[in-house]
Amino acid sequence: MRAGILVPPQNFGLVEDGLYRSGQPTELSYPFLEQLQLRTILHLSADEPPAEFASWASEQRIQLVRLGAGADANMLSPWKPVSEEVVVEGLRRVLDPSSYPLLVMCNLGRHRTGTLIGCLRKLQRWSLTSVLEEYRRHACAKSRHLNEQFIELFDIDLVRVPEHSPPQLHLQAERGKPAG
Repeated sequence: MRAGILVPPQNFGLVEDGLYRSGQPTELSYPFLEQLQLRTILHLSADEPPAEFASWASEQRIQLVRLGAGADANMLSPWKPVSEEVVVEGLRRVLDPSSYPLLVMCNLGRHRTGTLIGCLRKLQRWSLTSVLEEYRRHACAKSRHLNEQFIELFDIDLVRVPEHSPPQLHLQAERGKPAG
């Protein structure tokens, strides 16, 4: 790698100020991620993160939160939507300002990440057409009807908006109340 060239992880994107999404970072993308000064990484996978990645996150003092282990592992197969429990817990962390700057990631940054971000967009009161367009843009030709259906049917009343959620999310819900 030439000096000064930064390489983002695959399927990297800005969701909101201080909130990012991507696929599994490689060593080549660590200098790029260091520029973001991340505080938290949500790793949406039933699998352990690669040891090299976990070690790098620890060295950077980034809290690496693995969602989808244990009982939820069966729901994270490549062909099943992410579980409701994983999405609700992920959104709880996304709504916590002490987690920022924050990266949401899964293996390719498409399906699990896209589903969580799609549910956040619903919480932000985006139109379903816009939510699904964003999901499809990151999933490319690999979009999955089951994930789109999960996003469409996700009950935002399951998510409690904290009184002090990140202002850049522009949540329409009354603070401290369910978003429905």
